[in-house]
Amino acid sequence: MGCPVRELQERGPVRPAVTPGRARLSAAGVSVVSLVVAALDQISKTWALESLSGREPVQVLGSLQLALSFNSGVAFSLGRGSGLTIVPLAVAVVVLVVFAARNLGGRLPATAVGLVVGGAVGNLIDRLVRSHDGAVVDFIDLQWWPVFNVADACIVVGGALLALTSVRRPPAEPGRGAGCS
Repeated sequence: MGCPVRELQERGPVRPAVTPGRARLSAAGVSVVSLVVAALDQISKTWALESLSGREPVQVLGSLQLALSFNSGVAFSLGRGSGLTIVPLAVAVVVLVVFAARNLGGRLPATAVGLVVGGAVGNLIDRLVRSHDGAVVDFIDLQWWPVFNVADACIVVGGALLALTSVRRPPAEPGRGAGCS
């Protein structure tokens, strides 16, 4: 029974999973990814507004086409007409994601959080700055999925990555370490 204690004594003090330097690196990574995603999203939406307004959909490859549309709801056009009323909810989600992920260390979790935050910020910019009555600019149309934009894609990919990084291996059973008898 004393084996886990002996192993702990032999190893020395337990270091925190995320060192302060690594936490800062993750925060910097989140910030960089968020800024890049928000910028790419806004650039792509500006291009879509200038290039696709008043045009028929542009066929790209297979079922992928580019077609300008506006989403006044939330994800996948649910809650159409919500417009600016969902801004506080979106801000709360961003704060919640950052708060929940603040202790994650490593590049993958930082990238995932950056994708979610950058996508949310990109869509918030649309709702608050562009003059479309709180609607988000969408233009990527697969014809078998709701029309979306770069921010939406980043939110979905970031959310999936966060789910994958949150899956952890179960801890080893006490007393099963090396040298125990």
